[in-house]
Amino acid sequence: MKAFGYARAADPADAVARFRPGTMYLGGGTNLVDLMRLGVAEPEALVDVSRLPLSGIEPEGDGLRVGAAVRNSDLATHPLVRERYPMLARAVLAGASGQVRNMATVAGNLLQRTRCPYFQDVSKPCNKRRPGSGCPAIAGDHANLAVLGHSPACVATHPSDLAVALVALEARVHVTGPGGTRVVPMPGLHRLPGDEPQRDTVLEPGELVTAVTLPAPPPGASLYRKVRERASFAFALVSIAAVLDVAPGGTVAGCRIALGGVAHVPWRAERAERVLRGAPAGEEAFLRAAEAELEGAEPLPRNAYKVPLARNLIVRTLLELTP
Repeated sequence: MKAFGYARAADPADAVARFRPGTMYLGGGTNLVDLMRLGVAEPEALVDVSRLPLSGIEPEGDGLRVGAAVRNSDLATHPLVRERYPMLARAVLAGASGQVRNMATVAGNLLQRTRCPYFQDVSKPCNKRRPGSGCPAIAGDHANLAVLGHSPACVATHPSDLAVALVALEARVHVTGPGGTRVVPMPGLHRLPGDEPQRDTVLEPGELVTAVTLPAPPPGASLYRKVRERASFAFALVSIAAVLDVAPGGTVAGCRIALGGVAHVPWRAERAERVLRGAPAGEEAFLRAAEAELEGAEPLPRNAYKVPLARNLIVRTLLELTP
């Protein structure tokens, strides 16, 4: 591991003031420290933000404000989260082992890097690590990688379960940085690879996530479901966060669907949502919506299985949510 400087920030403004080129913020470290050990991340300095006063979970209007430094285990077990946003609690519990959840923070979870094997292997080229070096995953090991929204530069997937649920809940991410404070909607925080796959998010250098706010819980029933290669901790092959509101007459009054494991971002299934609004709630409409969403899929030879897997997961989950 390359030698680095270390400083503990006193408050968010102090953290931003300490930021320089080559600096990285350190929260729980469950992803960053691993990348440093692998030689993928080589910061000149770390600014420790794990002890900032950003670990509260409080009501805000009809919604909830979650501090960036809240540990994932605390988020998943908080009474207000479990009562009002059970889908979010379930996503967090699906995301990692108990030991990792005890260390990982909300902001760090949102900003974690891909687990693409080529990104994590510094002996291989990777456009996310070295722009312009190529993407060997396209012709290589891509069985767990993207089928939607990828580009010739990158087919990596975003690994966060929490982010998928937050996209379906239309959360807002609060950041502070050299240019002041701003609020970034979800979806909108993460970006597709395009020709700049090294940029995972829209955050600017030095910007620090300080909180995530949730609006009032949407009407209807919600569920998070994750398909993985084994029952123990593993990243999603495909996951879904879904909210379905069925009117008394049996038609879909509203729905929100987000997918994980299929793209460089937590994927909001807007085409499927448009097909479903006003449609009779049932397997036929759910299948039609899933197929509309997946029409744009461009699977690679060894991950084509994700398309029917995603289709079936959408249909099964919506059926389970139908009263």
